[in-house]
Amino acid sequence: MEEKIEFYKEIEFKDTEIGKIPKEWEVVKLEHLVKMDKFAIVDGPFGTQLHSNEYVKWGVPLIRVDNINENGSFNPNNLVYITEEKWEELERSAIFPGDILLAKTGATIGKVCLFPEKFKKGLIASSCAKITVDSTKAYNIYIFYFLLSNFGYSQILALATGSTRPTINLNPISKIKIAIPKNLKEQQRIAEVLSTIDEAIQKTDEIITKTESLKKGLMQELLTKGIGHREFKDTEIGRIPKEWEVVKLENVVEIEDKYRIPVKKQDRQLGPFPYCGANGIIDYVAGYTHDGKFVLLAEDGGFFGPFENSAYIMRGKFWANNHVHILKANEEVLISEFLAFCLNFINLVPFLTGSTRPKLTQEDMGMIPLPLPPLEEQQKIAEIISAVDEKLKTLKQEKAKLERIKQWFMEELLSGRIRVRAA
Repeated sequence: MEEKIEFYKEIEFKDTEIGKIPKEWEVVKLEHLVKMDKFAIVDGPFGTQLHSNEYVKWGVPLIRVDNINENGSFNPNNLVYITEEKWEELERSAIFPGDILLAKTGATIGKVCLFPEKFKKGLIASSCAKITVDSTKAYNIYIFYFLLSNFGYSQILALATGSTRPTINLNPISKIKIAIPKNLKEQQRIAEVLSTIDEAIQKTDEIITKTESLKKGLMQELLTKGIGHREFKDTEIGRIPKEWEVVKLENVVEIEDKYRIPVKKQDRQLGPFPYCGANGIIDYVAGYTHDGKFVLLAEDGGFFGPFENSAYIMRGKFWANNHVHILKANEEVLISEFLAFCLNFINLVPFLTGSTRPKLTQEDMGMIPLPLPPLEEQQKIAEIISAVDEKLKTLKQEKAKLERIKQWFMEELLSGRIRVRAA
């Protein structure tokens, strides 16, 4: 039977160098909470000690900043490996399950995560540091969350040196001040609360990933094979149902780009109308350029590969800038939702011009070939994919809600404003 976690509001505080904390808590430098080991806080080997040509297909994982996600989770993608012999040579920078990883340089400075249990050991790259907490003095997951929070991150930035490429060295890392309950059980309870929320976020993320995969599969099936067809024909866009046509985009839409008006951020007047760009709504402004139902397609600065969200639908009044094309579908032959799904399914990269900032010109856009099923089938296809889109929208809203809850709990629990009963 799980123990019930009880919360209560703290009323007695004391002033410290990092702010008000409960009277029963203390502020301790990180160096006093790690193991009595000269490598309890350590960075990775110098670049001259390890080169990319020494990576192997399988072996001991080398942990780089790319393996630390912004949200504090470990990213196993793009792992590289070294041999057991190389690990032994550089064992000073070894990492083990439960150790804390910290990105210590550049734009990623301050990212932290825990090294997961599924690995027996690893080695950190030169851009990372490792922290091994003494379990008799502190609970490692509590320390991890403190470093992940604004309380830890602000200190990391303050202790960093350099402006072009900020770096925090080992000595400043050891001086980071931790507000910590003296009671290990309370530390553990706080970590349990935050870990439970993180687990819910991770599960929601996994469902989002599966749902996105389902959507891609449905788009691939429905936008090439349709619903219930048995006869197919070869066309310039591949095999499609015999009853379908292939049309050029310019022949089934009105392009209303001439009404676009770019507005610099400093000149925008806040209001109720969406201000739209290549990747969606940017802001809300006082006026509007369009009123109706339109498909907006990125002109430049968008994502143009297959299954990318290069197109989206806007309804009602909105303002469009000059980085997005404005398409009004001829509803007698083409449903807007079907058009948007097609444009997000097609690989638009071959229609782009320029290399530094690729652009989809109006002329090239007009030449994009589209499959054109009968209206009734377009409607059915759009409804099926839209249902999955609605599910994705709900899941993403739930994830955002959980992330807000986590942020609130981190601020309240790690400052001691809200306490957890340790007994």
